[in-house]
Amino acid sequence: MSKLDVYEREILTAFEKGKLKSVATKRELERFKAAARATAIKDRRVNIRLSSADLGDIQTKALQEGVPYQTLIASVLHKYVSGRFVEKTERINSRSTRTTRKRAVG
Repeated sequence: MSKLDVYEREILTAFEKGKLKSVATKRELERFKAAARATAIKDRRVNIRLSSADLGDIQTKALQEGVPYQTLIASVLHKYVSGRFVEKTERINSRSTRTTRKRAVG
């Protein structure tokens, strides 16, 4: 491993010595395994066009979640088509507010 900070080296050392234990329940582990199986089967390729702003937001969100952005997109689409996508109501972000203001002013 290269370029690990002190905290990361401590975690790696603890893992290698077997000092870390999973805190996930059996139910959670099964759910994670099912999600991995569902997202691992990728036998088709698609191309889509997105606005630069949307792609940037997706990439930022993927970085926060610790997953590649294409994996995040595939996961969201999978949840949507399988009926498990639940939209959270959030306050309007600053980008969409700016866009609305520009349209109103223009």
